[in-house]
Amino acid sequence: MYGTKLCLNLIGGTSVSPENLIGIYKNAGLDGFFTGCSGGLAKYRALADELGMIYQSIHAPFGKAAKIWRGGDDAEAATNELIYWTNECAAVNVPIFIVHPYIGFEDTACVTDSGIENFRKVVENAAAKGVKIAFENVEGEEYLAALMDTFKSYENVGFCWDSGHEMCYNRGKDMLALYGDRLIATHINDNLGVRDFDGKITFHDDLHLLPFDGIIDWKKNMDRLNGCGYNGILTFELSIGSKPNRFENEKYKRLNIYEYVAEVYARACRLAYLKNKK
Repeated sequence: MYGTKLCLNLIGGTSVSPENLIGIYKNAGLDGFFTGCSGGLAKYRALADELGMIYQSIHAPFGKAAKIWRGGDDAEAATNELIYWTNECAAVNVPIFIVHPYIGFEDTACVTDSGIENFRKVVENAAAKGVKIAFENVEGEEYLAALMDTFKSYENVGFCWDSGHEMCYNRGKDMLALYGDRLIATHINDNLGVRDFDGKITFHDDLHLLPFDGIIDWKKNMDRLNGCGYNGILTFELSIGSKPNRFENEKYKRLNIYEYVAEVYARACRLAYLKNKK
């Protein structure tokens, strides 16, 4: 749509294999995809090349993200895990490795020097391998701020903007105003903000709905991307499945996978139109 490339990864709710999904993305009109870390990276690279698709990024495992900051054997193991997958990213010629600075809703003000140095090992290894690290806005904004500040002079470090995380985990704070000048990747999705009346955030708020199915102002968001000078890929990170005890995504299950991905493409084209309508 007007030269804007559109990529997708489905993070939950389907039993279709990743390699079959990639073919469905292609047939729907999407330009590329990203994946998580798995033993199938070489297979996904080969399929991308065969289909003429963009293998946009690989998403790092994030279950150990908090441990990197806490020192000891767990921190070393978590750091080495990121280094291992950065190397795998380079091996299959994927240019961007998406990294969560933190996980959890406790101890979100405990930035440590040892944690910074652990991430420095990851960043410098990535630089040597020709891989860019994109730190994503998640819970624990202090950790993201510390990393973006520490590595502001590193050419291989940038920002991955997750629109849904901004709305719930960051309580609607304008993360592009903070890091948009270093934006190298997007995770586009929608949600309903923070559900709890008292404002307590949980991972259940992170719905990964299709754009226009939540409360995000998409015209404003596309204007914000233009304000950053971002003309890169619009990458969508979506889920067909619902979070526990929530049912907002259930309507997607009434569609077969071909119909759902076709709807993703239609919504993506709407966003590309808004972005390119100057």
